[in-house]
Amino acid sequence: MESPEGKTSETSGSESVSTRLKRIAELARKAPGMALTTLAHHIDIDLLHVAYGLTRKDGAVGVDRQTAESYEKNLEGNLQSLLERFKSGTYKAPPVRRVYIPKGDGKARRPIGVPTFEDKVLQRAVSLVLEAVYEQDFRDCSYGFRPGRSAHQALDVLWHGLMKMGGGVVLELDIQKFFDNLSHCHLRSFLDQRIRDGVLRRMIDKWLAAGVLEDGCVHYPQSGSPQGGVVSPILSNIYLHEVLDRWFEDVVKPRLRGQAFLVRFADDAVIVFTHEEDARRVMEVLPKRFGKYGLTLHPEKTRLVSFRRPPKGGERNPQTGTFDFLGFTHYWGKSWKGGWVLKRQTARSRLTRALKTLSVWMRRNFHRSIDDQRVDLVRKVQGHYAYYGITGNARALKDFLCAVGRLWRTWLGRRSDRARMSWLAFNEFLRRHPLPRVRIVHSALLSVARP
Repeated sequence: MESPEGKTSETSGSESVSTRLKRIAELARKAPGMALTTLAHHIDIDLLHVAYGLTRKDGAVGVDRQTAESYEKNLEGNLQSLLERFKSGTYKAPPVRRVYIPKGDGKARRPIGVPTFEDKVLQRAVSLVLEAVYEQDFRDCSYGFRPGRSAHQALDVLWHGLMKMGGGVVLELDIQKFFDNLSHCHLRSFLDQRIRDGVLRRMIDKWLAAGVLEDGCVHYPQSGSPQGGVVSPILSNIYLHEVLDRWFEDVVKPRLRGQAFLVRFADDAVIVFTHEEDARRVMEVLPKRFGKYGLTLHPEKTRLVSFRRPPKGGERNPQTGTFDFLGFTHYWGKSWKGGWVLKRQTARSRLTRALKTLSVWMRRNFHRSIDDQRVDLVRKVQGHYAYYGITGNARALKDFLCAVGRLWRTWLGRRSDRARMSWLAFNEFLRRHPLPRVRIVHSALLSVARP
């Protein structure tokens, strides 16, 4: 069914962007099964200004080598030209420039895509409109790349759910190269259910077909979301909303014997069941479900974990496993009152990666002055605390801080031919140049785990 909004949603120049986005959201909320056909007119010069303001200005340059600074010199003219090309359909999505950044070990490299600055602005504008529509459809179980939602909210929901259920059987999901294997054909069919505005759809198709520039040659992948694109997160959420979230909530859960809940952050997800039989039945059908839409589950990393809370006053069952989610290893441990509670600590792989990244940084910066090194090092340690500073993780944070100190001592010892600084001398050095103390930033006990 097509929507009548084209006759009723003419916007005035004085109407704020936020008000117009709210109107789109309200229309989508009142008509959940309706395909919206006229949305592109909401993208005007005011929305492009908002999109420009939300676009990072310090990112790498794309194939046109244009910086945010040079774009801003004629901002009004550039945005007006961008709007006219978008509306008329003459805008050509430029290829994404592929670059490689070192992984945590400093040896292997990870490919990333870099769109042009102007392309980022337009993608942001289109994403704002898509977001207004799909935020009315997305389920409470998804948290990644959504406004007002975070990884720690997903962790809180998982914590409270497992504590309330007393644990259960956890199904860890690992999708192999999701962002590379996302099917364009299936994505278009999903968009057909909600977005049929011709201007927007043609623009999305151009981004999907834009190609990747590497070593002077342009390649055109037949699948995957726009590499490095601002629009990529919302498109990937639309895809997994249909493939996993809606299917699990509407089709799977009503057929289960016991309780179950799903928590998803981007392509990272876990499902918790009270009954092992339910978990095994879902485990059997998941590969077929994902395969239907061109996706593959990792055969070793997708697994069932027995994760029931030990009995009160009893000992932990040796067969009770652990699982990782969003950088934390989840396990049952004793509280200070003696009861069994769900605890989280920094996953070993994440701790190793963080320390390797810091070691690479120190190798490249050990020639700088002590004060300059400390300023950046303090910022990096505080950033680690900002994410991993969660209730029950103090020991892992202390281990991280001690490891950072050891690394710093090692690299400071390479500044000259003199013998490495003794630990006594290094402790005195840290009193003069202290690193941040361990800090718990997120308290699971105090948080209110509501979507």
